Amino acid sequence: MATAVHIRPARPADGDAIVALILPIQQQEFGIAVTREGQPDLADIDGFYRRGAGDFWLACAGERVVGSIALLDIGQGQAALRKMFVARDFRGRDHGVAQRLLDHLVAESAARGLREIFLGTTAQFLAAHRFYEKNGFSQIDRADLPAAFPVMAVDSRFYVRRPSGGAPA
Repeated sequence: MATAVHIRPARPADGDAIVALILPIQQQEFGIAVTREGQPDLADIDGFYRRGAGDFWLACAGERVVGSIALLDIGQGQAALRKMFVARDFRGRDHGVAQRLLDHLVAESAARGLREIFLGTTAQFLAAHRFYEKNGFSQIDRADLPAAFPVMAVDSRFYVRRPSGGAPA
C-alpha cells in the first residue's frame, strides 16, 4: 500500500529535511557542483520566497519530506518556479508527487493573480523537460526572460507558463 502524500507550506524547522532532499539529487544524480552554502535561499525560505505572491511547499509522506516546489515573486505579475525536486522513490505516475506539486503551484499562482511563471533548468533534466512541456510550459530563449528572473549558473533551458491562459505581459 502506497504511503499517502500531502502538500503543505514549508516551515522553518524543515530546513535540514529540504536540504537532505535537494542536495543529493543535484550532486549525485545530476553531477551538479552545488553546495548548501551556494544556495542561500535554503537558509532563509521565509525571507527569500515568502514575499509578494511567493511561497515554498513540501510534499510529505508522513513526516518525511519527499518533494519540494517554490514560487518566487519577481514582480509585474510574474514569478519563477524554483526548487522543484522529488525523492527518487516517489517519482513517476504511480505516486503523482511531481504532478500534485506542480498543480498546487499553478493553482496558487492563479489565485495570487500571477500571469506568468518562468523557470530555468539544466540540459540534463530531460524527464523534467517533458514534464513541463506536458503541463503547458513553452520553451523560450534566455533573451525572452524578464530582467528580474534569477538565472542560475547551471540553467541552460528556459520555459514560461501562463496559469490563467492570459496573453504575455
